[in-house]
Amino acid sequence: MSAVSVEERLAKMDNEEKTSCVSNSGGEGSLDRLLPSVSTGLSPRKRTTSQCKSEPPLLRTSKRTIYTAGRPPWYNEHGTQSKEAFVIGLCGGSASGKTTVARKIIEALDVPWVVLLSMDSFYKVLSQDQQIRAASNDYNFDHPDAFDFDLLTHTLRKLKQGKSVKIPVYDFTTHGRQKEWKTVYGASVIIFEGIMSFADKELLQLLDMKIFVDTDSDIRLVRRLRRDISERGRDIEGVIKQYNKFVKPAFEQYIEPTMRLADIVVPRGGGNMVAIDLIVQHVHSQLEERELSVRAALASAHQAQPLPQTLSVLESTPQVRGMHTIIRNKETSRDEFIFYSKRLMRLLIERALSFLPSQVHIVQTPQGEDYEGRTFHGKRITGVSILRAGETMEPALRAVCKDVRIGKILIQTNQDTGEPELHYLRLPKDISEDHVILMDCTVSTGAAAMMAVRVLLDHDVQEDKILLVSLLMAEMGVHSVAYAFPQVKIITTAVDKKVNDLFHIIPGIGNFGDRYFGTDAPPDWSDEEMDEPRY
Repeated sequence: MSAVSVEERLAKMDNEEKTSCVSNSGGEGSLDRLLPSVSTGLSPRKRTTSQCKSEPPLLRTSKRTIYTAGRPPWYNEHGTQSKEAFVIGLCGGSASGKTTVARKIIEALDVPWVVLLSMDSFYKVLSQDQQIRAASNDYNFDHPDAFDFDLLTHTLRKLKQGKSVKIPVYDFTTHGRQKEWKTVYGASVIIFEGIMSFADKELLQLLDMKIFVDTDSDIRLVRRLRRDISERGRDIEGVIKQYNKFVKPAFEQYIEPTMRLADIVVPRGGGNMVAIDLIVQHVHSQLEERELSVRAALASAHQAQPLPQTLSVLESTPQVRGMHTIIRNKETSRDEFIFYSKRLMRLLIERALSFLPSQVHIVQTPQGEDYEGRTFHGKRITGVSILRAGETMEPALRAVCKDVRIGKILIQTNQDTGEPELHYLRLPKDISEDHVILMDCTVSTGAAAMMAVRVLLDHDVQEDKILLVSLLMAEMGVHSVAYAFPQVKIITTAVDKKVNDLFHIIPGIGNFGDRYFGTDAPPDWSDEEMDEPRY
């Protein structure tokens, strides 16, 4: 499948989601709104607002961003995080070129899921008196007390642990935080830069590598004059006053002494490619040491055990078994396959809804009599489909859940490693408060389903509020998910006993996505692979 066809596919998804997904301006898990425009050149940094960017390999449409290099598993077969993000701390004086060095490192690393976190985002909100002093260049932004280290440390720790975090956006014009914060998730490498990056002991413990950018003071002054005059509308006298009164003394007292803490000192900033190459080599070696093999572990774990109590299989009535007979038959036409698959999906979703919490609710009938019924006891129900096949279950969910919100996760199998990789996610705002119905049509080893559950947990969805629904599962997949996430409810219409060496469910149903959408499966497909292009 070509890149053009991917864009067409994403454009189609855009149209389908207009009523079910939050917009980019408000999406909790939307990666689209985190990413800057891709550019091969290094433009001067503009800091009217604080910046927090990630620049991985990606493919864009007008509304979507899809990673052409996915994020490999960051957890083990037990479902727990077994590797943290590698954090690089960049320190140096104001206008020393820290952001330029960070961008050069990102460019040279050439790995996906790299996040640039700026300390500028964590300035404290100023009081009215401090606002007045800042307007007259009499407030010290270069003192440790100007930063919210508690929020900064909490945010960096969560991001290092693989959690979804919200980053404040600081407006240097108003000296306050903007209403909308940015959501960041899924970093394999975090580059954290700021003038006080090494000033806090708790913060230092989170840094795996510490780099100090050492630039001549005259060069830093010239850069600061150019930036503050052209980008922040300040006059030259005010900039020089602030530099002499606050910036220079702060550098000498708080910043320069921390150079001794650095693992590497980079003279001349972004122009020192020798130092940058050494940094990149070290980071690559660290990432190689942290590589995990999840699918192989799943294939040999938890087998020959009784099926877990968290599993619910639709009763095998003559109707259900008859529909399975039709959709499993390789001679069944596409129209028949779609029709009976949809019937099964509707039954499956209705069965899943019966496991949601409910409470007594009394209503009055038209005859004036009380009726003691039940009503959903929770805030919201959200559906999340694992693309591509999982989205075929969305119409069944919408048919029985009015105004349900829908999120999407794209997970592909890496053909070189055989491991699942996360390429894209778009989750509704405040999903952490919801009961989530996670949809995938077939589950063989459980590798993709486990990754999807891990993503939801990283966004603070409670494990006991996740329901995994699938038309067909292999026993291996059931055991894998249930062992890693024992509070996740698993609902399916049938469980097959075997998975072959190619991770096909036996006897199985074939490649569900290709049979449903009428596309051709590659010879090496597996029941869990998303039928999107492989990069």
